[in-house]
Amino acid sequence: MTVSALTRPGERDRAIVKFSEIDWLFALALCLIAGTGALMMFSIAGSSWEPWAGNHLIRFGLCFLAMVMLAMVDLRVWSALAYPIYGVGLLLLVAVEAVGDVRMGAQRWLALGPFSFQPSEVMKLGIVLALARFYHGMSADSARLSWWLLIPLAMIAAPVVLVAHQPDLGTAMLIAMTGLSMVVLAGLSWKVIAAGVISVVAAVPPMVMFVLHDYQRKRVLTFLDPESDPSGSGYHIMQSKIALGSGGFFGKGYGLGSQSQLNFLPEKQTDFIFATLAEEFGFLGCISVLFLYGAVIFMALRIASISHSHFGRLAAAGTTATFALYVLINGAMVMGLAPVVGVPMPMLSYGGTVMVTVMIGFGLVQAVRVHRYSEVTSGSGALL
Repeated sequence: MTVSALTRPGERDRAIVKFSEIDWLFALALCLIAGTGALMMFSIAGSSWEPWAGNHLIRFGLCFLAMVMLAMVDLRVWSALAYPIYGVGLLLLVAVEAVGDVRMGAQRWLALGPFSFQPSEVMKLGIVLALARFYHGMSADSARLSWWLLIPLAMIAAPVVLVAHQPDLGTAMLIAMTGLSMVVLAGLSWKVIAAGVISVVAAVPPMVMFVLHDYQRKRVLTFLDPESDPSGSGYHIMQSKIALGSGGFFGKGYGLGSQSQLNFLPEKQTDFIFATLAEEFGFLGCISVLFLYGAVIFMALRIASISHSHFGRLAAAGTTATFALYVLINGAMVMGLAPVVGVPMPMLSYGGTVMVTVMIGFGLVQAVRVHRYSEVTSGSGALL
């Protein structure tokens, strides 16, 4: 009888070595963030595991196992799958335009039997992998400034246009900013970066007035002056600011947040859960959670820095950029420093699709650490 490869001593030893190479401190920080989210959901549900906290923990547990399993996947496999994942994501976005479900005035979901998902989440990972593979093996001069730049810009623009048309401005911004971050990390000339920033700043006013949908334009104008319509379009920001300010330094106490407990704060378990945290645990609680986010970002960037392959460095850095943008945009949105665009606080907010995307991305980051000595050849890791 042939012994299965899984039971061979050599294969088993290699699996144990890989398992031991996982960054468990990084994993612990993720657990603490997700656990804090579950505690807040338990509180705002009236000390009940239903309907949010229990599901949140179950989803995180399953996603955590997926992250560990994905950490075992060699970087050469990730590289080989980069373009197919991007291509599938693009096709799914096109499918949304044709047969997507319409909810709350937006066509963003695809239904698979009893389940539905947002293909834009697939693209958040797809754009990172595709750009990492494109730039792997490219010379520094070509990455700095050449006609090759048109290809990654087209790769970014295609999903951004499709997602913005759904319309989903928050996700479109996230994909665009992630893609552009990777282009910068790949070595783009600072002259081009400066010119791009100036162009974007100049384009914002006409885009707000002539390109955005009416409700999106209203969000931007409300952000500039939320007091102009406190019971209408400015309600979310006003209530979030009240919750943030009322918590003070130490907070009102666990389960004692009036804005969230009395349902004044909208989307208290998703987009505005950070305001819920601020109300109950105050400035000290917010700083503690932000410290955890900062630790995750620092450890992920450190993992990117130790990879021996350019693909691994860019893939880990791009995934980290996506995560950091989630935190930055949601934090700014909750504090009234950015328009409300429906971007959740990762791992803290309730929501299965975003958690799956984030944890698959961190599976890639862990794979970069575990296989940091793997060499991804130019033939399998780039167009060049």
